[in-house]
Amino acid sequence: MKDDIRALRAFNRTVTRRLGLLNEKYLGRDRPYVESRLLFEIGARGATVRELRARLGLDSGFLSRTLRALERKGLAATHRCAEDARVRSVQLSRAGLAELRRIDALSDRLAKSMLDPLSKAQGERLLAAVSEVERLLRASSVEIAAEDAASADARRCIDRYFADLDERFHGGFDPGKGGSSGVDDFLAPRGCLLMARLFGEPIGCGALRTLAPRIGEIKRMWIAPHARGLGLGRRLLAELERAARRRRMHTLRLDTNQSLREALLLYRSSGYREIPRFNDNPYAHHWFEKTLR
Repeated sequence: MKDDIRALRAFNRTVTRRLGLLNEKYLGRDRPYVESRLLFEIGARGATVRELRARLGLDSGFLSRTLRALERKGLAATHRCAEDARVRSVQLSRAGLAELRRIDALSDRLAKSMLDPLSKAQGERLLAAVSEVERLLRASSVEIAAEDAASADARRCIDRYFADLDERFHGGFDPGKGGSSGVDDFLAPRGCLLMARLFGEPIGCGALRTLAPRIGEIKRMWIAPHARGLGLGRRLLAELERAARRRRMHTLRLDTNQSLREALLLYRSSGYREIPRFNDNPYAHHWFEKTLR
């Protein structure tokens, strides 16, 4: 483990030095990296302060000071949204948009300078490695935590889950006919809902409800399309199993549709065995059970 940590720290030092992140004037402009990155995140469409804080992982005080620096330079302006005075929105000025275009051009030049000294084969290896590192870093940045099943984010995730089923199921999907559970089933002490977030954005969910004494049922397993392939389904399933153990459940059950092939593979490879039908869900073709140890 010590060698692994040492290798990652060496990688971090090489990247920060090669990208020039330690320079006070990043890319030769009159600002450090964090200000240039903030310009990029605000972008031409603008962003709320909350969105910027979540995307960049900055605390409120530091983000506020950095925004004030951009405002003093005439590059951005912050104002309260007309629809909700509690929400502050940031927009780039005309000068800020022009500066963003310069930063984009300089960033392209920096990226090109990393590829130019390499042979074609080396460049392909670098691009493949960068893609893999970025994917794994995104996976390691995902946080899974309990979420109020009645929250706005939870409702949005469930709605997207239903829309996904409607698109993938032959003949579509009607939540009213799918053995749909109410929000109360996923509230303590009967159950829970877990949400996966990447830099503050909800990208997946999974729920647990009590089916019978000491028997639970997994519901609402969903991962956003752009976040699939990061191993989040397996992580969510494992966290739901831990939640079931904390509730002293000894058995978990679930059902799924035959069109959800990745779900079938996940459940079978995670120790779930097929059992006879245990519910009247008209969209289910497979029923599974797992004994928790």
